[in-house]
Amino acid sequence: MIPFLHIGPVEIPTFGLMVAAAMIAAFYVLRADLTRRGIAAKDSSDLPGSTNRRPGSPALAELLIVVPCLAGIAGAKLYHVLETPRELFAHPAEELLSRYGLAWFGGLIAGFVAWVLVARAKKIPLLESFDAGSAAAALGYGIGRIGCLLSGDGDYGVPTSLPWGMSFPNGLVPTTECVHPTPIYEFIVACAITWVLWKMGAKQIAAANPTLAKNARMGDPEKPLRSGSVFAAYLVLTGAARFLVEFIRINPRSFFGLTNAQAASVASMIAGAALWWYVGRTQPLRQG
Repeated sequence: MIPFLHIGPVEIPTFGLMVAAAMIAAFYVLRADLTRRGIAAKDSSDLPGSTNRRPGSPALAELLIVVPCLAGIAGAKLYHVLETPRELFAHPAEELLSRYGLAWFGGLIAGFVAWVLVARAKKIPLLESFDAGSAAAALGYGIGRIGCLLSGDGDYGVPTSLPWGMSFPNGLVPTTECVHPTPIYEFIVACAITWVLWKMGAKQIAAANPTLAKNARMGDPEKPLRSGSVFAAYLVLTGAARFLVEFIRINPRSFFGLTNAQAASVASMIAGAALWWYVGRTQPLRQG
């Protein structure tokens, strides 16, 4: 693996590069989803200062990516160090400034809070904003996992004799054993989830504007989905994927023999199922 790239005297962490790539990919997916939903515009006539400006603008996608991502990274680091408070108090600077050690659940919480604050500030309905961001979040997560693979930061799996097993002798958390390359598994599943969520979003748009949906072949207006349904599916699908992959990860067990990530995944799946039930009974269908 290649934890760092060296360009002259400059040392660039490959994990950071992949996080940047994840943010860029998520931005384009989010911008496309905001545009097709009519939340934000695509052309420059809607930039700040324009006399022909709609409520949304291209800058909205940047805000909804940059602010939650930065908050998510900070939350992931904070959650990770708080999982081992004894080590944090013994070496606070080393733990907080370490180049590795990010907890998915902490990033999810912080990123979610930041997203809510931005959406409320821009007066976007929360459930609709969550739906628009779900596919982008799934794809960004998957690409970010490739950063874990490149850096060999310990997010790999248990030893395996399968032909695609990998070793990480030069990783940040090295191992010479052949182990499950779980970041690759998560990347593949994340791409599949992104596709499913994108298609679900098309069905929502079909319910709002059947004529547009028919012309663009975007979905079946006879099987509509209410606001919040895509986000509910995101919570269930990503939670299930993370819950399952943890069985072959090297993370320590805590709650009832589960890892912390599995406990968080169960909470995510329950929240997603509850949200699906809630929106099915309270949210009206969007009308174009």
